[in-house]
Amino acid sequence: QVQLVESGGGLVQPGGSLRLSCVASGINFSLYTMYWFRQAPGKQRDMVAAITSRGSTNYAGSVKGRFTISRDNVKNTIYLQMNSLKPEDTAVYYCNVRVMDSERWGQGTLVTVSE
Repeated sequence: QVQLVESGGGLVQPGGSLRLSCVASGINFSLYTMYWFRQAPGKQRDMVAAITSRGSTNYAGSVKGRFTISRDNVKNTIYLQMNSLKPEDTAVYYCNVRVMDSERWGQGTLVTVSE
């Protein structure tokens, strides 16, 4: 059974930083491309960042240069380091993996960027 558990969200002021974590279980973690998505209130869920099994990364334009995705294949964990946060980064952030053409999601962690 695939399980993804996110943590690390919270309230931060504009310009601040947060690091999100997602621990995966039930899969051979090192073989999978892993993703971070986010969903702001009233908006669709969008991809933020991706990291392949080999460590290649890809980012949405809105976060490029501010966010960094990484992975630890020993800990079965991906991270999202978020710097220079803006109010528009406020959203629920989700960890995602596609297993046998099925999307798997964590429960999400809320990030709020506000004064």
